[in-house]
Amino acid sequence: MKLKNIFLLGVTAVALTACEDLFEPAIENNHDITDMYIDPQFARGIMDNANLVLPYDESPTTDVATDDAVSNDNDNNYKKMALGTWTSQNNPMNQWETRYHAIQYLNLFLENADEVPWDPSSESLTAMHNDNYKGNAYALRGLQFFHLLRAHAGLVNGELLGVPIHLASEDGSSDFNQPRNSFKECIEQIMADFDEAMKYLPQEYGDVNAAGVPAKYKQMGGNEEEYNRAFGNIQRGKIDGRMIAAFKAQVALFAASPAYSSGGAMTWEQAAQYAANSLKNIGGISGMDPEGWRWFNNVSMIESFGYDDPDPAEICWRGVVGDSHSIEENNYPPSLYGNGRVNPTQNLVDAFPMANGYPISSALSGYDAKNPYANRDPRLKEYILVNGGTQGAFDDVINTAADNTESLDGINRENGKSTKTGYYLRKLLRSDVNLNPAADKRHFGVRIRYTEIFLDYAEAANEAQGPRANVGGANYSAYDVLKALRERVGICKGTRDPYLEECAQSKEKMRELIRNERRLELCFENHRFWDLCRWKANINETAKGVSITTNAATGLLEYKTIDVEKREYKDYMFYGPIPYSECLKWSNLQQNDGWQ
Repeated sequence: MKLKNIFLLGVTAVALTACEDLFEPAIENNHDITDMYIDPQFARGIMDNANLVLPYDESPTTDVATDDAVSNDNDNNYKKMALGTWTSQNNPMNQWETRYHAIQYLNLFLENADEVPWDPSSESLTAMHNDNYKGNAYALRGLQFFHLLRAHAGLVNGELLGVPIHLASEDGSSDFNQPRNSFKECIEQIMADFDEAMKYLPQEYGDVNAAGVPAKYKQMGGNEEEYNRAFGNIQRGKIDGRMIAAFKAQVALFAASPAYSSGGAMTWEQAAQYAANSLKNIGGISGMDPEGWRWFNNVSMIESFGYDDPDPAEICWRGVVGDSHSIEENNYPPSLYGNGRVNPTQNLVDAFPMANGYPISSALSGYDAKNPYANRDPRLKEYILVNGGTQGAFDDVINTAADNTESLDGINRENGKSTKTGYYLRKLLRSDVNLNPAADKRHFGVRIRYTEIFLDYAEAANEAQGPRANVGGANYSAYDVLKALRERVGICKGTRDPYLEECAQSKEKMRELIRNERRLELCFENHRFWDLCRWKANINETAKGVSITTNAATGLLEYKTIDVEKREYKDYMFYGPIPYSECLKWSNLQQNDGWQ
């Protein structure tokens, strides 16, 4: 059987539904690509296979492989990876097979989309639907290639290589023994797919009146009712021009970063410009959402959101919006009937500055080691459940102390659900969930926040021209972005921020501050591992925790920093491996340096 037909066997599960008598023999439901020419639902199913496997996780996963978190689940693959089991045969970061399968589906779709009778009753509506689906397919292909490249690009004999580029569907006669393309060629192809997508997609989905129907559809006889079916409010949540601008900013920052700059694919100036172009869609800094840093617990916004509403100001691309309690069940403390899986580290807690903006290591910060959570950056207690903090529908006080044997939540209890670091997760969780009995609450999933793009711009602009330069057509600088981000959480709001002013005196100091702000703002959103790798920063920092005990003489709490988990990464592991099995099969496919 040809390879393209083998791939298509799985499409029917998505594209078609049927009520079959399970006890009677049935005719094989094997579909050929030509079924696209008669069945639009089948055609959509082909593209949906690429949508369904997008590599976004709306709960923390890769963070436990970094210095930001550990897991109390000993079977967690990212935990094992951080402890030294990462190989080309055992790779939790592997994207190879899934991304290439998705690209195969997208290539099949793009090669045949023009033959699909999307709406036989209307030439103009058929053209509109075709444009929508083709635009999404090109954007998805670029996105799939990006995630494939991020996981598998690397040095081969000191040269930065990408992955093999597949722009046509493959079958049994295809030559699969292909060498890797250069890193630059891969970046250029990703950007080309995004540009091609924009030939078909609107800048933003939304209903229009007759005057808003594009001329090319009017010439076919299209009207506002048809346009609104294909590109109106009902389509919100699908990829549009705003999202593609954000994709480009992500790709450009990645390519300009220290680990990948030798590929010559992108400069810091270009990365700043792509980020600035994305931020123009919300008016730059003036469009920064004041509540964007705690969208996950913004109950009024979440409960009132309609699926055809415009996204909140913080959200560039939303994920799943729906009722569940799984993330709370996984991460609430055991006294609240949770499993306490993701435990923030003392390393991350120490990265949060004081409310006056100074890091706790500064003599000017006012940090009190005997009262370590007082007068801190408000994000600390919003994102991390510290000892004495509250959680759950009834605001239960959580005690993580080492010497409180009555508490289920104390560090390293034998229940298998308690914290290993002295901290529990708050970010991404709703604080009003009751797990006894378990009750669903609505959650707002996010794939891209504009805060990420602001931080992309700040990093690129600072590297390109320094802290105070306006770069890439923006009317603001890296300094301006950091000031706005810090002010919105309450750091030196309306007053001078002396530590920011100090950092703005040099690119190097501002780089350190930007990286730290990125760590705080994007914690538990699966960015930290990739950031450390692209920066070629220290990925071997031991994950630490805190042991809290009561001094018998004074009755005061004492805090002792403890080592929790070592990180066992080798120098070459800034770049992930090509799967071992693929290198065995194809002689032209070279492995990254250091990997077997």
